[in-house]
Amino acid sequence: MAAMSESLTIDVISDVVCPWCFVGKRRLGRALAMLPEVNAVVRWLPFRLDPTIPPGGIARADYLSKKFGSVEAAAPMYEQLTELAPAEGISFHFDRITRSPNTVDAHRLIRWAQQDGDADDMVERLFVAYFSEGEDVGDAAVLTRIAGEAGMDAATVGARLIGDEDREATVAEVENAYRIGITGVPSLILQNRLVVVGAQAPEIIVEAIGQALEGEPGAG
Repeated sequence: MAAMSESLTIDVISDVVCPWCFVGKRRLGRALAMLPEVNAVVRWLPFRLDPTIPPGGIARADYLSKKFGSVEAAAPMYEQLTELAPAEGISFHFDRITRSPNTVDAHRLIRWAQQDGDADDMVERLFVAYFSEGEDVGDAAVLTRIAGEAGMDAATVGARLIGDEDREATVAEVENAYRIGITGVPSLILQNRLVVVGAQAPEIIVEAIGQALEGEPGAG
């Protein structure tokens, strides 16, 4: 592996309603903990699993029926995620989710948190709000409260969410992810040269980081 003194840029393309993205976030954290000498800068980029969801979102049962054919058809995936969740320190409560939201505003919030510094805490809070607490992360009031809990000025964030600030830029970033061929998330882009697709094990991420720092082309 290359010398660990150089910095590492990791672009994480994900959606806040993607359960595997939550798992992937935890696994990335574990991978970076295994490489304390690496100065990693993590940037969170938006993706929409379903760009057809309207601004107000849709009922969760309707979404699952549309995507899987029925609510029951999604059960095996939920069972798999629920079984692996404890190892990742995650508590999935899929039964609490009643709406599938449009996530553009959530991504705008992540964008603003990132402009203020590190968006990791904001991303974490959004994942927990949706997957553990069953909150509607497309609702402006919910997002405003989460922003306040994360240390942002809630009143200012609420006013920004009402308007269209950074909406076009956020949608453009989503479209760019589609344009460059991202079809599954999470996707990690390391040093703008190597892509790791999926919630890979920490050891695989560590290996990919080594390849990226050595300048080796490839994809995971």
